[in-house]
Order: sequence, then C-alpha cells, then structure tokens
Amino acid sequence: MASKRTLRSAVRSKRIPIPDLAPKSLRPSSSRTPKGPNPSRGSSAAYASNDDQAEDTLTTPPRKKVKVGSQASILRDQASSPVSLERPAGPHSTNAPLKTPRGSRIITYTQDVVDSSPSKTGIPRPTTSTSQLLDQACAHLIQVDPRLEPLIAKHHCQLFSVEGLAEVIDPFQSLCSSIMAQQVSGAAASSIKNKFIGLFRDDAEGTIATDNPPFPSPAKVALCEVPFLRQAGLSGRKAEYIKGLAEKFDNGELTATMLINGSDEEIIEKLTAVRGLGLWSVQMFACFALKRTDIFSTGDLGVQRGMAAFMGKNVQKLKANKGGKWKYMSESDMLQHSAKFAPYRSLFMWYMWRVEDVNVAAIAGS
Repeated sequence: MASKRTLRSAVRSKRIPIPDLAPKSLRPSSSRTPKGPNPSRGSSAAYASNDDQAEDTLTTPPRKKVKVGSQASILRDQASSPVSLERPAGPHSTNAPLKTPRGSRIITYTQDVVDSSPSKTGIPRPTTSTSQLLDQACAHLIQVDPRLEPLIAKHHCQLFSVEGLAEVIDPFQSLCSSIMAQQVSGAAASSIKNKFIGLFRDDAEGTIATDNPPFPSPAKVALCEVPFLRQAGLSGRKAEYIKGLAEKFDNGELTATMLINGSDEEIIEKLTAVRGLGLWSVQMFACFALKRTDIFSTGDLGVQRGMAAFMGKNVQKLKANKGGKWKYMSESDMLQHSAKFAPYRSLFMWYMWRVEDVNVAAIAGS
C-alpha cells in the first residue's frame, strides 16, 4: 500500500506513470487436450467448451458483438505456472486471469490487443497496469473526497492489489459457489462445496482418487441428474440451478471468453438471466472474481450503512426506524454520491464496507 505522501503526490500530479505493457511472456503457447469425462457418469458428451475450441487463433471480436465462440486474448500455460504480476489493466475490463474448462488461462490484454485499436478489438485500451491499479484508484478516491484518506491508509485492499489481481479465477466454480452459499452460513456453504467436489473424486485425473480433487468441469456436472447432485447437501432448487449453469457453460451459452470481452452491463445482463443468479450475486462476482473496478451495489445493506455513516448519519437511529430496504440511504442518493468515484466504484464500495467493519471475506466467499 502506498504511503500518504505517495498518494498525495499522485493526486497533485493527477497521473500515475504506467510501465511498459504486455511483455512477450504473455504470448500464447501450445497446450494439450485433456481426457473427456468419465463415461460411467452417463452418455458421452463433448468435453471441450467454446472457450477451448476458440484457442487456435488470436482474433478478438468487437465487444458489442459478444457471442458464443468469440475469441478472447489468450494466455496458455501449465495450470501450476505462476501468472505474471505485471500486466496491463483497465477499469472497465476483466482484470483477473480466467480459467477455461480445459485448464488454459485467458486474459484481457495480450500483446495483440495492446497493439490493436479498440475499434478492432472492442476492448478499451489499458489505462494502467496491475502493479499500479490500486494506487491509481486510491489516488482518485482521495482526490474526489479527501476524507477517505485515513480509511485508505488504515485498510489495504488486497482484492485489487497486484497479488489479488494475479489470482486465477474459474468462473464456473465461482458462480457455483455463489449459488451454494445462498441463505446458508459460511460453514454450511463450505461443507456443501467440499461434498460436491467429493461426488466427483473418482473422476479426478482419470479414475485415480486424489486428496485434493479439482472442482468438476461443467461437462461433468451437466451429465449428472439432480438427485445425484443433491447428495452434496444441496436443496432440489439449488441442484437444478447448478445443473442448469453447467449446461450453459457446456453448450457455450456462457464462456470465459464472454466474461473477458463483455462490458460491465453485458455481463450483468447475461448472468442475471441465469436461474439462481440474482443481481447482487452477479455484482459480487463481477467485483470479487472478475476484478472489475466500477461495480456498485445499491441493494447491499452493508454498503448502505457504510455510506450513511461516512456521510455523518446516525446509523443506529436509522436502524431503529425500520425504514425498509432503503432505511439507511435512498437508492437515488447512493447512486448520486457514488457516481463521482467512477471508474473505481468497486473500491469505493469496498471502503464503505470497511467503514462499518463488514466481513468482506464472507461476502467474497458468497
């Protein structure tokens, strides 16, 4: 975390230098095709998703025409290889590396994208790098409202740090975990997830059981019947939701490529159309998993309460008034006040949680 002096200096200069973008190490290399699903689970099905089928070229389609099978910028490597800490980044882009069902990784800004115009790729040019994004965002927040400086100095936002941005995200696993965590405690959600993975233990690495089996692929889950999935402790409705989500990833309706190429609005619209994924869940996924920096949830009570306290309101008195969904702050006031913090409203939201000591880790897990 940058010191106060560094942040003030960044604010006064109104810019933070951006280092050289997209090193050669980001260029793609070959990867092998894994084995298909265990036939004992049901009839055979194509294991490779549209993400993986698209990895033979580096042609990135216009963002406004996101579609099944469209090609993202691709970084292929071994699953155990570390992700480069220094990569181009941008406020309206997916800044997390995403994992495809076959184990390869895709990122937004490869050399080809950086060298191409946004009119060709449909992706905005990077404005910063992963090592500079957090400092740049914090400088912007402080410039808009200097009262945030003590809060920023006290709480380091690991989520958007260079280390946080290096975390490789499996979109299917992350969205499944969100469904599992709905309306249950964190401990219960963790138990369900472990049991769910255990259902596919014999499928890990062929037929060899492992101590730490990976999360099952969409193809494997899609082959399963709802009663089988319920053995993990899922309700019938949640099991249906997860099977439906798996089918959408398996048939290419949802892809990691779409999550790379899509705008904030396109991704939210696409995912909220999926049964079992509400607006809040999708917004949290976009913020915590995809690492998109301009997500803001007005429906989160923790954010409402934090904003009210930050603006000097007596939240205890407001809580006692039982004013309904917007008892701490109206939606219009939240939107109006947060707008000036764009394009870093995800970080503003994170700091509003910290105002009221909300358990951010629990939110990330859900």
